[in-house]
Amino acid sequence: MPAVALPLETPEIAIAAAGGAVVRRSVLPSGVRVLTEQVPGALSASVGFWVPVGSRDEPGDARGATHFLEHLLFKGTPTRTAFDIAVAFDEVGGEHNALTAKEHTCYYAKVRDRDLPMAIDVLADMVTSSLLDADEFEHEREVILEELAMADDDPGDVAGERLSELVHGEQAPLGRPIGGTPESIRAVSRDRVHEHYREHYAARDLVVTIAGAVDHDAVVEQLQLALTRYGWSLADAAPRPRRTGDGEGYAAGGLALVQRPLEQVNLMLGTPGLVATDERRSAMAVLNAVLGAGMSSRLFQEIREKRGLAYSVYSFASGYADAGLMGMAAACAPRKTLEVAGLMVGELERLAEGVDDDELRRAKGQLAGGSALALEDTDTRMSRLGRAELTLGEFLDIDATLERIERVTDADVRALAAQLASGPRSIAAVGQVPDGLDALAVSPTAGRVDGAAAAAH
Repeated sequence: MPAVALPLETPEIAIAAAGGAVVRRSVLPSGVRVLTEQVPGALSASVGFWVPVGSRDEPGDARGATHFLEHLLFKGTPTRTAFDIAVAFDEVGGEHNALTAKEHTCYYAKVRDRDLPMAIDVLADMVTSSLLDADEFEHEREVILEELAMADDDPGDVAGERLSELVHGEQAPLGRPIGGTPESIRAVSRDRVHEHYREHYAARDLVVTIAGAVDHDAVVEQLQLALTRYGWSLADAAPRPRRTGDGEGYAAGGLALVQRPLEQVNLMLGTPGLVATDERRSAMAVLNAVLGAGMSSRLFQEIREKRGLAYSVYSFASGYADAGLMGMAAACAPRKTLEVAGLMVGELERLAEGVDDDELRRAKGQLAGGSALALEDTDTRMSRLGRAELTLGEFLDIDATLERIERVTDADVRALAAQLASGPRSIAAVGQVPDGLDALAVSPTAGRVDGAAAAAH
């Protein structure tokens, strides 16, 4: 089955997907979009309420507000206390949580099929009617500061944040930390967070995705009744257009060293990647699998298996509306840092020389098997629907996804690797970092920072 486009002006779409699943999508008159995937034999359902606002959308006086809202929406509404919300899921053995990303926020739950109406009702109440109580706001401010402190104690998290700043630009929206900084969380006011809430949470913004044991028509009716009951206007409105990005561009590459008294150096190398909708994203998936996404990958074999230089080593890729990042990561003893960094750069450059048939076959097999296994989980299917609607503007079932992967050639991987290897290179390292990494960073723009300075980021 080829990809199915999801135009915003089309009110109803039905798709017969692989494995007997049925995907339906409705654009309601209010602009709310509902996507369901009915999975044969499922006894549970995963539901997500998506809002297309993330950390990149925050103005200067609202930095961290998106993440703040993710916490606050669990703290009570006019009809439910925070305890009521927790009990609603706990007493049926369900799961519920939320996530904030750079371009969206999602509130989600997983329950037995019989409890899906409850999950829809509670999530609708939270998204539409959070009180943002002043006392709860101050309590949660302290919780978020503890969360940021916990992340700052994790050298891998610190290296990842520094790498994002270097690749995207520290002052660029995509370069900023998703959770805000201690300074921004201390500074933002309850009124400003409330303003951010009312600006970005409305019917035309909302996308609801449900996968598993689900009746599409029934959940559409339940959802509209709940949104109306909790006070949202469902007047006619067009759905919010998909994000096209601000054309941020990239920084020139650089070096960020955070000196800390640790046993290992957490090392990350990165370069500009592909935007989320780039047609070469299947080639990127294959490239990533060959480079560092498994135990047979080049990075794992060369750095860990052959040389014993690191326990953890891998590669990764992420894509946004107008930018992307491709990176490699490892944790190793300080004295091995320069050798590991050099091998990382070398393996990326060597990919531009080609991939042999066995590597290509293994990479495609890994992606095919991993994709199929992931779809055993309704959470994955629910998230896939959200990405299709918010980001890609098209739905691919597993057969269409694997067909695109199978079409990737050695030439595709080679060309993409050459582009990545020739781009501005950024290096972030945390620990007792030795001198010399600057020789591997392209156009260094940032110097050494000490642990105290880094903690202020």
